[in-house]
Amino acid sequence: MDVKSYIKAARLRTLPLSISGIIVGSILGNANINRNLTSEFVSPFWASSIFWLAILTTIGFQVLSNLANDYGDGIKGTDDNRKGEARMVSSGVISPKEMKRAMIFTTIFSLCIAVLLIYVAFGRENFGYSVAFFMLGLASVAAAIKYTVGESAYGYSGLGDIFVFLFFGLLSVVGSYILFTHQINALLFLPATSIGLLSAAVLNLNNMRDQIEDKQHHKNTLVVSLGSQKAKIYHYILILGALFTAVLYVEMHYQAPIQYLFLIAFIPLFLNIKVVAQNILFSELDSELKKVALSTFLFAILFGIGQIF
Repeated sequence: MDVKSYIKAARLRTLPLSISGIIVGSILGNANINRNLTSEFVSPFWASSIFWLAILTTIGFQVLSNLANDYGDGIKGTDDNRKGEARMVSSGVISPKEMKRAMIFTTIFSLCIAVLLIYVAFGRENFGYSVAFFMLGLASVAAAIKYTVGESAYGYSGLGDIFVFLFFGLLSVVGSYILFTHQINALLFLPATSIGLLSAAVLNLNNMRDQIEDKQHHKNTLVVSLGSQKAKIYHYILILGALFTAVLYVEMHYQAPIQYLFLIAFIPLFLNIKVVAQNILFSELDSELKKVALSTFLFAILFGIGQIF
């Protein structure tokens, strides 16, 4: 077994984006707990086993999604003429059967960590939450696999953006907050929306880059359906919408200027808008994927720091 090939298939560069929502939800959830403590001791969110188990669970689901994407697009021929980083199944480095085994192993690992996370967060006293989160774990596995695998793969019918928004944004932020606090705060849907929209912007860039190949293989992403110019407008809306919901949340909780620290992360995002607006060759957008993904990760950290202090 070539471990390096499986590491390439896992696409480690996507992991910072996948944990961005966990960081935001965990910081805000832990801050809520600390505000309600009567003692002077304040425990940082990174000292919590809930945070690290949530990170591991999310990474497991993201790696599963990447392996399934490699497998699904590989057997359908979508990646045959792909430009940029090679995919393992389409290039023949990993056989479909071997990739299936890797997907099964990753699924089992991720669900085991998820069960441990649920037990640590809710114990035996919150059975309703435990059941709900276990079902969400199963839904995450199904969503990761069905993105490109099977005849009804939702990534081939323009629904990928919706699932990314829901799982990377709403579920990630609000879910991790509930793991800490055992309660729902409706205003958390604002930063969750910011993370979800920025995550969808990364997917949109990916689909803009792959537009020609996707169209040839009948992968009807939202970009294929909208066309290049409308996809650009959609991209602007995603980033500006993320800025709006983040600002709105801060305005509703405003205490100090440091809460606007996250605006630093929007500097490269606005530069990305300029690049997208001027773009003609889709292949040139590959480097922009990393820019937006890391900017989302930076936004999560700066947003969290701003709300703590």
